[in-house]
Amino acid sequence: MSRKRLLIMFISAILLGASGIFFGLNWSEKEKAPEHQEEAIEAPKNKKDSISTEVNLDMKKLERAYELITSSYVEKVNETKLIEGAIQGMLNTLNDPYSVYMDAKTASQFNESLDSSFNGIGAEITVREGKLMIIAPFKNSPAEKAGIKPKDQIIKIDGESIVGLDLYEATLKIRGEKGTTVELEIMRDGITEPLTFDVKREEIPYETVHAAVKEIKNKKIGYLEITSFAEKTAADFKKQLMKMEKKGIDGLLIDVRGNPGGLLSSVEEIVGLLVTNKKPYVQIEQRDGKKTKYYSKLKESKGYPIAVLIDEGSASASEILAGALKEVENYALVGEKTFGKGTVQQAIPMGDGSNIKLTMFKWLTPNGNWIHQSGIKPTIEVKQPDYFYTHSLTVDKPLSLDMSHSQVQIAQEMLRGLGFGTGRVDGYYSEQTEKAVRAFQFQSGLPQTGIIDDKTAQALEGNILEAISKEENDLQLQAALHLLAR
Repeated sequence: MSRKRLLIMFISAILLGASGIFFGLNWSEKEKAPEHQEEAIEAPKNKKDSISTEVNLDMKKLERAYELITSSYVEKVNETKLIEGAIQGMLNTLNDPYSVYMDAKTASQFNESLDSSFNGIGAEITVREGKLMIIAPFKNSPAEKAGIKPKDQIIKIDGESIVGLDLYEATLKIRGEKGTTVELEIMRDGITEPLTFDVKREEIPYETVHAAVKEIKNKKIGYLEITSFAEKTAADFKKQLMKMEKKGIDGLLIDVRGNPGGLLSSVEEIVGLLVTNKKPYVQIEQRDGKKTKYYSKLKESKGYPIAVLIDEGSASASEILAGALKEVENYALVGEKTFGKGTVQQAIPMGDGSNIKLTMFKWLTPNGNWIHQSGIKPTIEVKQPDYFYTHSLTVDKPLSLDMSHSQVQIAQEMLRGLGFGTGRVDGYYSEQTEKAVRAFQFQSGLPQTGIIDDKTAQALEGNILEAISKEENDLQLQAALHLLAR
C-alpha cells in the first residue's frame, strides 16, 4: 500500500470512523461492554453520505499537497513523519489536550498504565489552557513524597522545555526505567520562581483500593480509599465492601481525594454496587446534543449512610462516582471542589498499532450537569489546615534575619502549622521568626542558630509531612466520619 493511500485512509478514519465506533465509557480493548450498553451510536446514513462526499473533495487537496511535498521539497522527506504530522496537525486544531495521535510505540508504552504496574513517578497529568498540569500525585508515590502537588505546572523535563510536546509525549518523557531519576521544573501558584524536583522513578503498583474500619462514637465506619480506577479496582472494591458488610458496619466513607480517574468501565461497576436505578447514574451527550441515559440495575439503596471525600485532585471517573452518589442517592460529598473533566475519549485503532484517542462525547451528571472545567462542589465544604497546602521548602542559600523571600514565607507557614509562633507570615525574616526557628531547632536536636539551612529545611518538611499523615489532623476525614456517626 502506498504511503499516499495510507495517509488518505488515516484522514478518512478521523473524519468518518468515529460515527461507527461502538460506544462505551472509554473501555480498554481488554474489556467487554456491559449488556445494557449495546446501543451503538451511529450517524444516519444520509449524514454519512454527505460527510463522505465532503471528504472525497477535501482528499484531492490533501493528496495534491502530499505529492507536492514528497516530490518537490528541496530535501528528502521522511514520509512516515509527514503522514503523522498531518494527523497531529488536524488534532491540534481541536485545541483539546485529550484528543491525540499515538504512534505504535507510544500507544504500546502508554497502555502499560492499564496493567498491574508501570515504572514512573506516580502522577496524573493533563493540559489545561496550554499548560502541562499535575492533576494529582498517587498516594505514597515518588511524586507525592518529593512534594509535587495538584495544579503544579510542569515547564521543563530533564532541563528541556515541554513546549511542543503533547500530553502523551510528555507522559512518556516522565516515565522511564525503575531506579532512574527525572528532573521536573515546576511553577506553582504563590511562588515567583520555578521549583526543581528530582524524582526517582519506581514501580508504581496499581493497588488502588485501601480498606479500613474506623470506630467513632461507638460506631463502625467502613473506609474505602480508591487511588485510581484501574483494571482490577472494581473487583477489589467489591471484595473489600463485602468483607466489611459481613462483619457489620454502620456507615461507609469512600475517599477519592487525589484520584485522577482511570477506566470508566471500572467506576461503572462500583456505581452499580451503590446507586439505584431511580435515576441514570450518568448521561452521555453526542455532538448533535442527543443524550443517552445509563442506569444501574440496583433496586434498593444500602441500609447504611454513605459519604464521599473529594478535593481538587478528584477528576474524571472520580467525578462520575461523586456525581452519581450525590444526585441519585443524595449522599454527602465532603471536602473541596473537584477538578472538572467532563469528556469521554475513545481510542480508535489505525491498523498498524497506532491509534487516535479522540474526545467523542460529553458526560453529564444524573441531573444533566456538565462539570467540565468547573468541577463538582461538595455538599459540606471543609478545608484542611493551612500547612496541608504549603509549598515545598527549597533553600538555595541559608535564610536568616532581615531577609525577605518567598521561601521565608513557606518556612513561616510550616512553623506556624507546627505550633511555633512566627508573628508574621509575609516572607520577612523577623526577630520573632528567628526565635521560632531556634525553638524548632531545639526541639529537633539541631544546632540553635536561628538560621534555616538545608538540615533545618529538611527537618521542617519532614515534620510537616508527619503532621499531614496523622488522621487526627485530617479535618476532611474527621468531618466525614462524624457526619456518618451521627
